[in-house]
Amino acid sequence: MGKAALGLAVACAAVSCTVAALLVARRVRSRGKWNHVVGILRDFEEGCSTPLYRLRQLVDAMAVEMHAGLASEGGSKLKMLLTFVDSLPTGDEKGTYYALDLGGTNFRVLRVHLEGGRIMNHNFAEVSIPSHLMSGTTKELFDFIASELDVFVQSEGDGFQTPSKGERELGFTFSFPMKQLSISSGILIKWTKGFHIEDTIGKDIGLCLQQAISEKGLNMRVVALVNDTVGTLAGARYYDEDVMAAVILGTGTNACYVERADAITKCQLAKSGSMVINMEWGNFWSGHLPRTRYDDYLDADSLNAGDQGFEKLVSGMYLGDIVRRVILRMAEESNIFGDVTPSSLFDPFILRTPFLSAMHQDESADLREVGRVMKDVLGISNVPFKVRRLIVEVCDLVTKRAARLAAGGIVGILKKIGRDGAPGVVGGRVKSDATNKMKRTVIAIDGGLYEHYPKFGNYLQLAIVELLGEEIAQHIVIKLSNDGSGIGASLIAASHSIYADN
Repeated sequence: MGKAALGLAVACAAVSCTVAALLVARRVRSRGKWNHVVGILRDFEEGCSTPLYRLRQLVDAMAVEMHAGLASEGGSKLKMLLTFVDSLPTGDEKGTYYALDLGGTNFRVLRVHLEGGRIMNHNFAEVSIPSHLMSGTTKELFDFIASELDVFVQSEGDGFQTPSKGERELGFTFSFPMKQLSISSGILIKWTKGFHIEDTIGKDIGLCLQQAISEKGLNMRVVALVNDTVGTLAGARYYDEDVMAAVILGTGTNACYVERADAITKCQLAKSGSMVINMEWGNFWSGHLPRTRYDDYLDADSLNAGDQGFEKLVSGMYLGDIVRRVILRMAEESNIFGDVTPSSLFDPFILRTPFLSAMHQDESADLREVGRVMKDVLGISNVPFKVRRLIVEVCDLVTKRAARLAAGGIVGILKKIGRDGAPGVVGGRVKSDATNKMKRTVIAIDGGLYEHYPKFGNYLQLAIVELLGEEIAQHIVIKLSNDGSGIGASLIAASHSIYADN
């Protein structure tokens, strides 16, 4: 019995030692995997970094590309498109004007009555475009738009005044790539956002709408054809004469600004001494931009690989997917969600930016919003607290980089137009003490990324102060401009009205 008991004790001790050894090995492996996750995070952090010197390089590169784009067609990654908008609203406009805002699967028609420097009355209707018209013919699409415009006009009430003689005037916001020919005409370069109407490519969009309106019997003239960024600038300028630029920070991103006519050396057409330039800055690129392996993979998998490099780092369409790609690598290489990587992490764009914002701005003690998004959107339950904190940090890195790059772009515009407070040469002219005196400058911003994501906005504002310094930055105002694209088009129609003098 003694020997048997001794043997059993030895066996139990051996089993205990084996179990202990397995537990220690598991802890070591677990610690090693977690250290690997942290290493992935730190590498990503380094790749996303935007120190001040790099942002200043970005500012300089943006200004250089702006100069090149104004000097010749195709001379820059920035298209620097002429808009032929050489007269912006002043607040003196009067009367009733219309706008049509086409930028996606819905369009809006608006009616605005102006008087005494105020928008006295305005209303709108939103119309969903039937899916078959998005791949039909040009005539079918614009006949449908004209019919809905006719219905809207017939609803005119007593609060609106139409011209006693002559035509109603309309501004058309068309947020697709086009080459502008005049204030009211432009050639479609390509469709985006789900449209595929081949016979529209190369046609004058303003003329297409005007023909459909005329065939409908509507007494209305297309006065202005603009994109959403230009509309935003005009809408903000109506209330504040110091608005010099507008930036879209939403699903996509773009910028436009007011440029002196003599600085547009590739084409001298402006009659009022200035013209709004549509930068199309989403396609900006520079070796100074911080780009990681995840950005390279996203670009390679996109439908426009090699294009819109700046937009893919800044705009709301892509930020959530960059976060997804980082989390996917962590899950595959370190099992942060278990031995099997959740299949949802392989779905492109499943993690949209609103979800990123919700997780990033979760201030609860247990990060329950992070847990909810992971469960409801990605189907991943019981995410450990330390993994939730890790996800928040990834969100922060992606968002901070995007906001600081957008700020660099804005300061690049300020540098180009001589509103950055730095001495030097602007448009071939040496700044004197008088011209170098800082003027109040307003940048109008529209888009859900800026409006609904406070941390993004905070990072952007802080980066502008960091780049300019507090003394100069106090003269720069970043102003949210809601619904600028639609109302702005009607205001441009008013500022270019043939009845304005009457």
